[in-house]
Amino acid sequence: MATIRFLRQAGMLALAFSLFAGSPAAAQNNAEYRVKAGFLYNFIAFTEWPAGVGSRLTLCVHGGHPFNGELHALEGKTVNGRTLSLRHTEGLHQLKGCQVVFVARAAIDSLPRVVDALRGEPVLIVADSPGALDAGAGINLLLRQDRVAFEVNLGATRAARLGLSSKLLRLASEVRR
Repeated sequence: MATIRFLRQAGMLALAFSLFAGSPAAAQNNAEYRVKAGFLYNFIAFTEWPAGVGSRLTLCVHGGHPFNGELHALEGKTVNGRTLSLRHTEGLHQLKGCQVVFVARAAIDSLPRVVDALRGEPVLIVADSPGALDAGAGINLLLRQDRVAFEVNLGATRAARLGLSSKLLRLASEVRR
């Protein structure tokens, strides 16, 4: 049953990424972040957390509100048996209890401190700024020819004790080992 569910999700992932990647997203910030919200959902769906994480996954947006409400549709959704909740954070002390942290462009200078504060914790750190992988993000969203793409830092995700689906990795524009 789990295999069928995974295969169904994998098909949905490929469809979602092909739809999102094929959509011109740079024309309008809301459209860009609507696409990025879809990517975040799929990143969550194709990440494996340690069993001790529990039945709730908290997605924290750190340093600003770039999604303009686009993430609200994810609140309460179930992903792989876990319920999603959302939270906005400004200070590092507010990151406790987050399983996914999106570091907004407005707070990208704090990314190294976010990485240090969460070191060893099972947290997927996602950003959308040049150089974010070098600063320790696990996944970085970017625009290439007006299309959203993403790159992965496997070293960072492994250090956080997270597994990323091979199907997700195949869709990445770059995978750093």
